[in-house]
Amino acid sequence: MEKVYIEKNTVQETLVIPLYARKLCSERFPELFRDEKAMELMERLDYDFSRIEKDSQSLMQRFGALEVAMRQNDLAIEVRDYLKAHPKAAVVNLGCGLDQTGENCDNGQCQIYNVDLADVITLRGQLLPEKPRVHNIAGNLKNTAWFSEIDGSQGAVFFAAGVFYYFRKHEVKALVHKMSRHFPGSRLVFDIAGKRAVAMMIKTWVKQAGIEDVGAFFHVNSVEKDVIPWMKGAKMTSRGYMLGYNDLKDPSVSRFFRLLARLGDRVMRMQIVRIDF
Repeated sequence: MEKVYIEKNTVQETLVIPLYARKLCSERFPELFRDEKAMELMERLDYDFSRIEKDSQSLMQRFGALEVAMRQNDLAIEVRDYLKAHPKAAVVNLGCGLDQTGENCDNGQCQIYNVDLADVITLRGQLLPEKPRVHNIAGNLKNTAWFSEIDGSQGAVFFAAGVFYYFRKHEVKALVHKMSRHFPGSRLVFDIAGKRAVAMMIKTWVKQAGIEDVGAFFHVNSVEKDVIPWMKGAKMTSRGYMLGYNDLKDPSVSRFFRLLARLGDRVMRMQIVRIDF
């Protein structure tokens, strides 16, 4: 099978980082997380992984992979919870990249939408083509024209993994307000982190990969002060995304990593936010 080329210093290259993290976590923590598709996709990419593979031996890179995996697990839990009450809902992966969380939550009735920039969707189409009930949509999340392509008549659950850090705070707020008006009764789930954590995240995963011109703008130090005031009347909850959904008491996870997980949730303010409109 012909490999798909990934050009350096492009938006497409940023997709490689979480993909590699899911593959790394699948290898190191298989009882907690297993993403067979990530491992398969790695083999189909024409990309020099040598730098990422070298860095992956470091303690913090391994912990970073665990962070990525737990975040995807957390979001999947919230999506499946929504589908229990709305089995035919739209499941919308915002800034999908090469992630298949929506497909992994498929109950056989829902409609799955993967939304990202045009060049990303082009790449996704080569590797993960559309199927019945699975739709790939090219669109800029900041320009909500893509709303019209989502059938939310049976409910809608939106989720974003590691996406809003590349937005400014006012842009996230505007998107949330528009979503609440256009899709009443829907749910939005996304991850947040404090300012210090976002800076470390960018340094660890993006700069070490040699990717340039990627800025991190959105951070939340206090959900109560920075997010809850946005949406009066909406139900909003947050949980730590390392330990809020899983105690990580698996033999493959060291005590040191569990300590880092506690620090991540409490000190770095790494959380999953759920808003029910």
